[in-house]
Amino acid sequence: MAKPSLDQLLSDLNEPQRQAVVCPGGPLLVLAGAGSGKTRVLTHRVAFLIAAQGVKPDEVLAITFTNKAAVEMKERVESLLGPIARTMWVSTFHAACARILRKEAQQLGYRRNFTIYDAGDQVRVVKQCLKELGLDPKRFPAKGIHSVISSAKNRLLDAEAFGETINNFFDDTVASVYTLYQKKLFANNAMDFDDLLMRTVDLFVRFPDRLEHYQRGFRHILVDEYQDTNHAQYMLVNLLGREHRNICVVGDDDQSIYSWRGADVRNILDFKQDYPEATVIKLEQNYRSTQAILSAANVVISNNGERMSKDLWTDLGEGEPVRVTEVEDEHGEARYVAGEISRLEQKEGIDHGDIAVFYRVNAQSRVLEDLLIRYGIPYRIVGGTKFYERAEIKDALAYLMVLENPSDSVSFSRIVNSPKRGIGAASVAALARFAEAAGISMLDAAARAGDIADLRPAAVKSLENFSVRMADLAGAAANSPVAETLEEVLTSSGYLEALSAERTVEAEGRIENLQEFVGVAEEYDNIHSDGSLREFVQEISLYTDIDKLTEVERAITLMTLHNAKGLEFPVVFIIGAEEGVFPHSRSMEEQNLDEERRLCYVGMTRAKKRLYFTYATTRNLYGSRNYNLASRFLGELPGDLVAFEQIRPARTRFGGGFGGQAGFFDEGECAEGGNEAEASLNETPSFFNVGDKVVHATFGEGVITGVERGGTVAVRFSVDGSERKLMVDYAPLRKA
Repeated sequence: MAKPSLDQLLSDLNEPQRQAVVCPGGPLLVLAGAGSGKTRVLTHRVAFLIAAQGVKPDEVLAITFTNKAAVEMKERVESLLGPIARTMWVSTFHAACARILRKEAQQLGYRRNFTIYDAGDQVRVVKQCLKELGLDPKRFPAKGIHSVISSAKNRLLDAEAFGETINNFFDDTVASVYTLYQKKLFANNAMDFDDLLMRTVDLFVRFPDRLEHYQRGFRHILVDEYQDTNHAQYMLVNLLGREHRNICVVGDDDQSIYSWRGADVRNILDFKQDYPEATVIKLEQNYRSTQAILSAANVVISNNGERMSKDLWTDLGEGEPVRVTEVEDEHGEARYVAGEISRLEQKEGIDHGDIAVFYRVNAQSRVLEDLLIRYGIPYRIVGGTKFYERAEIKDALAYLMVLENPSDSVSFSRIVNSPKRGIGAASVAALARFAEAAGISMLDAAARAGDIADLRPAAVKSLENFSVRMADLAGAAANSPVAETLEEVLTSSGYLEALSAERTVEAEGRIENLQEFVGVAEEYDNIHSDGSLREFVQEISLYTDIDKLTEVERAITLMTLHNAKGLEFPVVFIIGAEEGVFPHSRSMEEQNLDEERRLCYVGMTRAKKRLYFTYATTRNLYGSRNYNLASRFLGELPGDLVAFEQIRPARTRFGGGFGGQAGFFDEGECAEGGNEAEASLNETPSFFNVGDKVVHATFGEGVITGVERGGTVAVRFSVDGSERKLMVDYAPLRKA
């Protein structure tokens, strides 16, 4: 394949993109706004260096953040240059470092065939360290310890250096584990993922000749998503590029949203300080969104103090204004979103696959999921798991199932060692054999664990304690509301305590999900004054059974705002735009509002044609109900780019103003479209019509015989011929 001409390389680029591609050399910062074609610039620049500048393919080091992105870049460059592109170094940071260390490991005392431990391996080694040091794994969970060690490595702190930074007993313990952990890795000729970065930096610092070798080898270094680099990655790039200074970094400080993973926005903000002679080129033409969406996003992000200014624009037209809808609570929010999705599909022909719903935390999806399941609207969760399929929710539900049905051996096996109680698979198998031989349940067998010869004393004690605890819970559950029972289960089982001790972001999310599940139980208790644990479990089982149905190809996409980065959809809903929810209360406490605002900017710029925000004046989240002000980010939206709807006939205050104005909306005082939306509040969603066949979790199959204002339907049930009126927002009702 002949090399492309310069005209061919530049023909489909706009002027700033061309400037970035043909920049002659030296440090280059391409400040690429959302949807501005940064991948095209990166690939064309690589092709330009090789085809027009005489750079050999193996002299180019191109770094991406995912293997998928690396493969895509290689394929694009190969489409421009042909097979010669295959000799390029295009990879993630970790893959590039692993490749270097395979050649250089002996310099650091490792053999070249070193093993790379994955996340599971790493935690297992930490557990071994805890055991050898005589530390209680319940007080110092392996995952939490490893998380702190990983963070230290990303800051290039070895065990000794970390030990000099400690300021509490927990960190002092981590330092001891860290020291032993590294000794074990070295003895096993193994490295973890963080070592790949840290050891490569160590190699270059300790052995200048090896650094010089790779500096000469990589004449040009290109880094994608530079705003997401941590300190170790920053050091690698700058060590390799400090002599020839042919460093091209591409990124957007306004899309730096991963500080909790160690990303440091200062790396991109200080690029000109690190390289005063650097060329800075801004890519501001957006090829994704309408101008109304971009202008609104520009105004919101401009409220961040320390940033590199840019003004996104497009030639795709002005488009529709951003729609902001106030609802009364989370159920009204879910009903509004589902109703609008249905309207877009039925009246405008917008496919489900073109619609996404974003939220700040996973637990927010639950109410919307319930409604989508009930109405048979297909959906998928991206970057996460459907609410009732999450491990912690399944665990909590399994506890309730055993309380309701002590003979449920499947649920018993799930919870007997969750959280960890030292009851391994072999002990559970021995227990199961004894229970079968005796003709009793596994729970009853646990009470007689001392009679089982195959069990060790520690397992016997744990099983007997577990049996007593479940008996106490069963006694309390007999006369308690479901929510109270669930809270007692999560507390007395040690489940919440174990998650809290982990001290990881993932554990915090799991706790939030469990708190939300308590909220589900509270809703059930409020609606069913004569309800029971049995009926609650049956109702939840209905949801989980529906969730197991085969997922259709075209479905609504649900995801957190963090997972939305890099994606795009014609229609985007951002729900829960309230103070304390988004921005998140934790970020408000930690004074990290700039990153929350960047997260809002990222969410807004995923939308191609339509962007919706919703906020509720009251919301039950994590098991407690709060009255909220609208998010400050809504108050920053320019009023001339917003269509406001108030689906709530009440006097409402929203935080800090809206569209640049603080104020009140009185009953009936809504912006354009508000009257229609307010009227729809008193209508039943179009999902149920007279004659529809339905299924209720408790009453079975039936037929809709009447549809009334206020979201009420009349159903005649076939089992007993009874006719009941049900609130569709709360009743476990779905189309058959």
